[in-house]
Amino acid sequence: MTVPKTRVRRSPEAARENILAAAEALLVEHGPQAIKLADVAKAAGVVHANVIHHFGSIAGVETALMERMIRQLADKIIAGFNEQGVSAGFGAQALFDAFETKGAARLAAWLELTGEGRRMTLVRQVVDEVVQTRLAQDVGVARETIIDFILLNIVLAIGVGLFGPTLSELLGRPADRARELAQELVQGRITAMGQKGS
Repeated sequence: MTVPKTRVRRSPEAARENILAAAEALLVEHGPQAIKLADVAKAAGVVHANVIHHFGSIAGVETALMERMIRQLADKIIAGFNEQGVSAGFGAQALFDAFETKGAARLAAWLELTGEGRRMTLVRQVVDEVVQTRLAQDVGVARETIIDFILLNIVLAIGVGLFGPTLSELLGRPADRARELAQELVQGRITAMGQKGS
């Protein structure tokens, strides 16, 4: 005799989180092209209608996933800065880690290449939060300089996340060489900013 499965009743927040976790796992394992309604629903253990109910469409899942990843990244950067200060590169390590290992670079590139880059609007809010977590006050550097620094970090991290290991190896260098070079550039900017602030 087969025992029927009991239906798990989740709160709306838990249901959304379950769907986003499934979408993120697909993103990391197979890339952005794997974020399809049927695949996300199957990975989350729900029916298509649940995904539509919570997100409106698969585009809504992609946007919410990008926002979730940006928010997690911002939290890490802010925590890194609060713990380690300027010498930590304003959380640059966390930024490079996220764009290399979590699929954020792939999703950001996918959204941009499909003309949907404008859906990453949370980036502006996150940058404002990072700037307001004492960076300008503690470092004594102009807000515009810090925003430029964050922009540089994001562009470098996306580039390294998308192409770093492949291009490094094609040029006969170790797989992590592009990241090392990018982090040296970041550290040079930190040093220059510190000298201007003193």
